[in-house]
Formats: sequence, C-alpha cells, structure tokens
Amino acid sequence: MTTGKHENEELEEPSGSEQLISKSQLKRDAHAMKDLASELLELSKSQLSKVPLDEDILLAIQQARAFRSHGARRRQLLYLAKLMRRTDPSPIIAAVEGFHCEALALTGRQHRSEAWRDFLLEQGDTALEVLLQQRAGVDVQSLRQLIRNAALELKAGKPPAASRALFRALRDMDLEQPLPPCP
Repeated sequence: MTTGKHENEELEEPSGSEQLISKSQLKRDAHAMKDLASELLELSKSQLSKVPLDEDILLAIQQARAFRSHGARRRQLLYLAKLMRRTDPSPIIAAVEGFHCEALALTGRQHRSEAWRDFLLEQGDTALEVLLQQRAGVDVQSLRQLIRNAALELKAGKPPAASRALFRALRDMDLEQPLPPCP
C-alpha cells in the first residue's frame, strides 16, 4: 500500500513560528474583522479620531461612509476588513470597547438618577433622609424644594419641569460621586 510518501520519510511537524491555522479559524477571524469594521463605520467623527488607525484604513472608512449604494458600501466594508486583518487589531478593539464602557457607565448613571428621583417623589422627606445618610455635603434645602415642586406638578398634571430639574440635580450629584443603589 502506498501513501504517496516514501516509507522512510518522516512527516514534518510545523515549528513554533509556523503554526497551522485552520480554515474555520481564518473565517472566524475574517468575520470578527468585518464586525469590527462595521462598528468603526458607526462611530462618530470625534470617536473615530480617538481610535489608532492607519491612513489607508481611515481613507477606506471615509469612502465607505460616502457610498449610498448598499452593494458598494458592503464591498467597501469587506475591503476595510481586509485592510484591518493586515494590522494588529488589539488597540482598535480596546478603543471601541472603551466607547462601549463609557456608554454603559452613562446608562448606569441615568438609571441611578431616575431611580432616586422616583424614590424621592414617592417617599418624600423619608427618602431624602436616606439619601442624606449616605451622602454628605448635599444642598438639602434646594433638593427639598425640587421634590416639593415636582410632587405638586405631578398632582396638578402639569409638565414635569421640576421633575427634570430634580433629575439633573441627582445626575450632577452622581457625576461628582456615584449615587448609592436606590433602596
């Protein structure tokens, strides 16, 4: 039985520098670069300027944004992904993940502020005491006034101007130091 090789020839194993990469892994990497390229196209100009990109990649992004045809834009996206496969994607991925973390932090801050606003409007002074126990240096008088005005607006069915002002005050407090979880 012949195997196509001489019996006394040994099979060569790849050295440490030339590892074999499966075709499936190459496809997964290509899809990951395509997804990353798509995320780059969605970034604003200010965010894009913070991402460490080569000139040819920036040019490809600008061209892709200029295309209005779906097919042309898709081809340009594939070209952009091809360009990105030639570079180290780790700094680009880190920058994009940083933007995602900032968005999550902003969302968390908004939710904490909304929860405290609702709790303060429902419970009134008792909720304010809970907040004051956990936070020092708060302008108590202005917060009480905002809570009272927002509660009056809510009862009267007026537009929530004071409620929005209360939310902004809580959000500003959260920017200085994160608010504790709402009880």
